Amino acid sequence: MDMNAYLSMFIDESNDHLQALNENLLRLESEPEDLSIVQSIFRSAHTLKGMSATMGYEDLASLTHEMENVLDLVRNSKLKMDEFIFDTLFKGLDALESMVQDIVGGGTGKADVTAIVASLQSIVKGDYKTAVASTAASSAPSASVQQTGGILDEFQTSVIQQSIDSGHNVYYIEVEIREDCVLKGVRAYMVFDLLGKNGDIVKSEPSVTDLEQEKFDRSFSVFTISTLSQQELEAQIAAISEIEKVTVALLDLESLAMLNNAAAKEQAPAAAPAQAEPQSEAAKEEAGKQVSAARTQAAASSAPAAVSRTIRVDIDRLDALMNLFSELLIDRVRLEQLSSEIRRNDLTETVEHMTRVSSDLQNIVLKLRMVPVDSVFNRFPRMIRDLAKSLDKKIDLVITGADTELDRTVIDEIGDPLVHLLRNSVDHGIETTQERIAAGKPETGTINLRAYHSGNHVFIEVEEDGRGINREKVLKTAIKNGVVTEDQAKQLSDEDINMLIFAPGFSTADKISDISGRGVGLDVVRSKITSLGGNVTVDSALGRGTKFAVQLPLTLSIISAMLIKLGSEKYAIPLTSIVETGIIQKDQILNVHGNRMIHFRNAVIPLVSLSKVLDSPDFNEQSESETEIVVIRKGDKWAAITVDEFIGQSEIVLKSLGKYLTNIEAISGATILGDGQVALIIDPNALIK
Repeated sequence: MDMNAYLSMFIDESNDHLQALNENLLRLESEPEDLSIVQSIFRSAHTLKGMSATMGYEDLASLTHEMENVLDLVRNSKLKMDEFIFDTLFKGLDALESMVQDIVGGGTGKADVTAIVASLQSIVKGDYKTAVASTAASSAPSASVQQTGGILDEFQTSVIQQSIDSGHNVYYIEVEIREDCVLKGVRAYMVFDLLGKNGDIVKSEPSVTDLEQEKFDRSFSVFTISTLSQQELEAQIAAISEIEKVTVALLDLESLAMLNNAAAKEQAPAAAPAQAEPQSEAAKEEAGKQVSAARTQAAASSAPAAVSRTIRVDIDRLDALMNLFSELLIDRVRLEQLSSEIRRNDLTETVEHMTRVSSDLQNIVLKLRMVPVDSVFNRFPRMIRDLAKSLDKKIDLVITGADTELDRTVIDEIGDPLVHLLRNSVDHGIETTQERIAAGKPETGTINLRAYHSGNHVFIEVEEDGRGINREKVLKTAIKNGVVTEDQAKQLSDEDINMLIFAPGFSTADKISDISGRGVGLDVVRSKITSLGGNVTVDSALGRGTKFAVQLPLTLSIISAMLIKLGSEKYAIPLTSIVETGIIQKDQILNVHGNRMIHFRNAVIPLVSLSKVLDSPDFNEQSESETEIVVIRKGDKWAAITVDEFIGQSEIVLKSLGKYLTNIEAISGATILGDGQVALIIDPNALIK
């Protein structure tokens, strides 16, 4: 078998499992007594081990196996988590991530993890000071299932008994692989992967290690606790290629006891085989009847579980699909205009049907490219945890809006800028515990990471309640480094001074650290954000904290927009930024400190002249007794803009203005209308300061 064909899948799934391990270990650190989290961690580690062994990455598989041994003790209540165990497991995760990244770069995935393995083995052996939980009393099985021999040991029996008592589905599964199967271990892994994704595996015969190394004939058995019904489980296992036969039995306490006792008798010395055999057969027959009855009951009471059906698609294919649909949309708008001019019923009906179908297709195409920012945010809790520990600080990371969706191409690029902003907040922003207490603050600092939509943009904010920016120090450093002159410094506003920290080579750090303060950081953040068509701003109050706000375009090729006119020119305003449209009389306009304002929904909001912003020469709103307005929103800020005339709503295709027309105020791109005209697209966020 050519394993290279599966390499991309292995890398993607390994990264998913590593992320799940990181997230669940962090959860377990705050809830160390929750064994359900340990079960989730164990499943991810076990799956990763099996995948690595199948692909031939022995170092990955070996290290994961050692971590799995520790987790197995924890989930069976034989070991309690402590700081040493957490740190060792996190170090193991870091090593696993490094090995996977080596594989991504074309390497072999090998690494020297002797020290980590030694630490993990010392934990398993009990060679270090830990609290070992006594499970004799708490996990003793009931009289109905207790025995001295059999398939399951006392801990496994206890787990299954408690699961049955709690109403969970417990199954005994026998799987037989086709005789001509070449890679039996791979088929066994696929069965275990299916079971692991839908529940917990308690016991297998032969052992997992023997199965992975193909040290078995053609069949194996498994005890599992699953969320699937008996019929679903049997069907999904049978659907795996080269599986010849599968039998799934739903267990209750009595059938479990019979099955275990039957196995115990088969394992007993052959002193009285004639007596043991009939009893064994009778027990099996009785167990079969009870299992059959239990299956009927489970089938009637179990609700079908959701099955994940996803595929991974190359981003280049999505780009090609988006470009083709963009061209199709332009032609659709053109056909709609021609249909309205020709006015033939059959043509109109056909165009209307095409419009409905293409609108549905458009929604699907747009959603295909959208990815929640959670795929970026989920790496940060672990990072903040490690940084805070290394700096001896107490920090809470609060994430909101992680389900906010952004185009995949932007998602892939924003990780590094956000990492640097967060590291800067931890190092420069949040004070030490002693400093916070002296300042009358809670000893634990807070970093808020937020994401939200505004128009055809996404805003990501990093805000902390730390020491804030010392503008006087920033200004002195800027003058010293030649970023600004003393004369220029006198003209700078507070906002301008804050933005000086983004200047190339600028740093106010008293000493260089491994975290930030190397003087080559925030300028890189701004250049990266700018290259994505966005911008970054900073707001700070000394002693109260700092907020970085990153504005990013959705980079969707297609958006819904309101078409308007200014004189003879047509413009488009993204519909997602519009609160409402209306008409106001000239005498309704207020003058507040030289700024034009209007009353809107029990508030006073600014009135912006779009013709002045765009310097439109053939529209003079002063000559009008009344004027149309569009009320727009950016976060919690509102404003109204004056326009000449409303044309109507339309689906438009975003086109870049090219590298020669960049950074034009209030313009984010252009579109081609149905009549072939070009209309500029307004950026409402630029109109609200």
